[in-house]
Amino acid sequence: MTVTTDLVATWARPRAILRQHLARGQSEPFALSLLLIFLALAFIGQWPVAAREAFLAGEPSASPRIMARAFAVLATIPLWYGLAALGHIAARAMGGQGTWHGARIALFWALACIGPLLLLQGLVSGMIGPGPALTLVTLLVGAAFLWLWATLLHEAEHG
Repeated sequence: MTVTTDLVATWARPRAILRQHLARGQSEPFALSLLLIFLALAFIGQWPVAAREAFLAGEPSASPRIMARAFAVLATIPLWYGLAALGHIAARAMGGQGTWHGARIALFWALACIGPLLLLQGLVSGMIGPGPALTLVTLLVGAAFLWLWATLLHEAEHG
């Protein structure tokens, strides 16, 4: 299946889609590609915010702010690998039998699946700005991520 089809299907059948991804075998390039999908969507989601900030600051272009966000997003790569490792260690402590690779796939796929929600969050942040709408969307994105990651990690470790 294509990534976009899998992204949509994951919200209905997260465990089944993760099993399909894990059935591919251990492939670090595949795991990294899932992380890069998330990072690309997270980066694009920051554009409206950068444009808003540049406009409010009276700057002629948002390009410097967008470039800064690009470097910031790329700098988070080690953080995500570390979080996947911590997730695997915590799952092991609770009796999980999965692999390090499975924990990475679970986290990176959960991140990729919330990528479109980050685009919505970026639009709300850029168009409406701080306030109850942004708080609500941020809470929904966070809750969706935590639910999805917990579900996928459980499947990777116990499935």
